[in-house]
Amino acid sequence: MMPGAEYGPAKQWPLAYFRELAQTLISQGHTVWILGGPKDVEAGETIVEGLEHARNLCGKTRLADAVDLLAACEQVVTNDSGLMHVAAAVGTRIQALYGSSSPAYTPPLSDDAHIHYLALSCSPCFQRTCPLGHHDCLRQLTPSLVLRAMQ
Repeated sequence: MMPGAEYGPAKQWPLAYFRELAQTLISQGHTVWILGGPKDVEAGETIVEGLEHARNLCGKTRLADAVDLLAACEQVVTNDSGLMHVAAAVGTRIQALYGSSSPAYTPPLSDDAHIHYLALSCSPCFQRTCPLGHHDCLRQLTPSLVLRAMQ
C-alpha cells in the first residue's frame, strides 16, 4: 500500500480506508507492506498500528529498494503517485485510486491496472485540497469496492 501523494491531500485515499483494507487482507492470510517516503511515516504508522503481518516501510527504503519490494508484491493499492508508476514499470498488479486527478492524464502504464475513479461532477478538480471540503471523490471509493477488484 502506498498512502502518500506528494501533490496533496486531495489525492490521498483516507488512511482509515487503507487500514480497513489492510485488516481485511491480513485476515485473509496476506502480509501488508506500507511504502512511501519520510513524509509518509506517520501515515504508515496509522495504518499498521497494532496489526500483525503489517510493516511500515515508509522512509526506511531507498528508491532502488522500493523497486525491488514492489516487484515482489502480488498487487498494490495506491494513490496517483510516483510509486504507482514504479509499480507499473515493474509489472505489479495495481489498484489505482484517483480523486482530484484524472486517470486520463496520469494513468499507470500497465495492462494489469484497475482504475478506481468515480468521475463525480466535482472531479477532477486538480486541487491540492478539496475546494468543497468533502473529499467525496475518494471517500465514496470504499474499501469494499477496492477489495472486490482485488479478488
